Amino acid sequence: MTERSNVVCISDEAHRSQTNLDQKITVGEEGVKKTYGFAKYLHDSLPNATYVGFTGTPVDATLDVFGEVVDAYTMTESVKDEITVPIVYEGRAAKVFLDNRKLDEIEKYYADCIAEGASEYQVDESKKSSVSMLAILGDPDRLKAIARDFVKHYESRVAEGSSVKGKALFVASSRLIAYGFYKELIALRPEWTEVQAGDENTALSDKQRQDILPMERVKMIMTRSKDDEKVLYELLGTKDSRRALDRQFKTAESNFKIAIVVDMWLTGFDVPFLDTIYIDKPLQKHNLIQTISRVNRKFAGKKKGLVVDYIGIKNQMNQALLMYSKSDKSNIEDIDQSLATVRDHLDLLARIFHTFDASDYFSGESLAQLECLKRATEFVQETDKQEKRFMALVKRLKAAYDICSGSDVLSDDERDHLHFYLAVRSYLFKLTKGNAPDSAQMNARVREMVKQALQSNGVEEVFKLGEEAASKIDIFDDAYLARLQAIELPNTKIKLLQQLLAKAISDLKKVNKVQGVDFSKKFRALVERYNERDVQDNVNEELTENILDLIHKIREEIDSGDELGISLEEKAFYDILKMLTVKYGFEYAENKLLELAKAVKVLVDKKAKYVDWNERADIKAELKFDLVMLLAGHGYPPIDKDEVYQEIFEQAESYKKYQG
Repeated sequence: MTERSNVVCISDEAHRSQTNLDQKITVGEEGVKKTYGFAKYLHDSLPNATYVGFTGTPVDATLDVFGEVVDAYTMTESVKDEITVPIVYEGRAAKVFLDNRKLDEIEKYYADCIAEGASEYQVDESKKSSVSMLAILGDPDRLKAIARDFVKHYESRVAEGSSVKGKALFVASSRLIAYGFYKELIALRPEWTEVQAGDENTALSDKQRQDILPMERVKMIMTRSKDDEKVLYELLGTKDSRRALDRQFKTAESNFKIAIVVDMWLTGFDVPFLDTIYIDKPLQKHNLIQTISRVNRKFAGKKKGLVVDYIGIKNQMNQALLMYSKSDKSNIEDIDQSLATVRDHLDLLARIFHTFDASDYFSGESLAQLECLKRATEFVQETDKQEKRFMALVKRLKAAYDICSGSDVLSDDERDHLHFYLAVRSYLFKLTKGNAPDSAQMNARVREMVKQALQSNGVEEVFKLGEEAASKIDIFDDAYLARLQAIELPNTKIKLLQQLLAKAISDLKKVNKVQGVDFSKKFRALVERYNERDVQDNVNEELTENILDLIHKIREEIDSGDELGISLEEKAFYDILKMLTVKYGFEYAENKLLELAKAVKVLVDKKAKYVDWNERADIKAELKFDLVMLLAGHGYPPIDKDEVYQEIFEQAESYKKYQG
């Protein structure tokens, strides 16, 4: 086309047809036909151009055609920039028994072929193909072993809360092997073929229900073949049904959790909450990198992606990563690092608890275990420093355990102690965060223990009181406060009272901003006093009394409008007007203040009769003008009227939102 040298040719996906310079010879009845790849014709057309290639997966041919790498953005940099999460490798090939007799059978078969006249070249070519490998990988006994190990590993991760949404990808070597694995899987878990409309453990809104199709937990993602047996043919479905499966797998709440694939979904298929991929297929270079990258997408609560290897791809993975950057090899963390982190943190936590007797938790009945959890929670709260250190250690312990929870390396004793610390953190988390979700998932044993304890007479979950406070119970009820005061664990009692006071202040702010802010300052002062405590300090009783005193004062504040003869909303406007007289140091008679507060409420009610009153500029402008006139008419001093308007507008907006 041109011999000019000031031409720049930019190629995307520069690892595909952009590198095909080779000659291809086709021999047919018409004779010999020579053809070349697209890249050859492109380079012939623009012989003096500068060629720039972009690729996410550089292969050797890319470097041959485009030259050395000018700039690279590596997986390691991506993790450092928090665009992706690190990947952890777990090898489980050793868990699966390979029948070496199958290898002997294959070698004997080749020997027989040579004896019958086949050339050594033909045999060598056959051996290079995947036939022998597929015969081994598809061995029925091996597939049974993998299915058993997969079920154990997957269910363990889900039960421990180690998988954010329970989604997993299993990569098989061929369509028939995928089908064989599927049959072994459903033989072990027939309930995974039951059609359900959404994850049974997840509460769904009506909108989510509409978006979710009823389907099985496990599905195969492959194209149909006319030669497939009838059952397989019907299981695979059409192109349209695969599109639906694509959407459902990308829907976190869908019951479709496990996808068995061969070639599909290994590239360009992004599911941010997918955190586990099981590989039982020989993969090389960029195909391997793209495959394991399915689990490095970022998602809330997802710290790392896990690659579970059933075939032995560790060396290939390291070699493939070196094609990108030597630094990338270190980005794939071995599961041994997570195991080491778990054990290190178990040791650090044991040092904190070395003076605490936890024997009842490990050997006692369910009620004794629960009482031990209460005592342990109290023990952790002895000082603010110890509490924060404990919570931080267990958080890191849980993050590491999420990766290696399916491993068989950890002993039962280590797991028991780990779940003891998780249970204490869960308990304390409830006390600290109120009705926030519980991030530490206790294992089945602990959940059952707590369940049994709650059903027993004479024992009550202490944080159940906190949950009641978050519901519609009257938190100012004397009987409820008496139940709180009856708790014998002082630090636990204070945490619940703090939670109760925080809710009371939050509710007060919604209806009376000025008083809510004032009580917030007093509350912060109390919390700071408590957090600065030492083990020897005896602040618990004093702090309990101070918190209860504030709670009673909030109750008095809510009722104070009755004594003044004004409503709750009028009292909020009264407090704003009163606050500004103090702030700017002017006198304004009490009876005039009450009269003005009532007039402000009448004005606000008039403007707020429209649903979108607080969004409409015309109404807000009218309210501001009328308010200025009202203040002037009542002789309210000419201070910054914008400030008065802003305070009153925000108060009215909040009150109407939560009370209207």
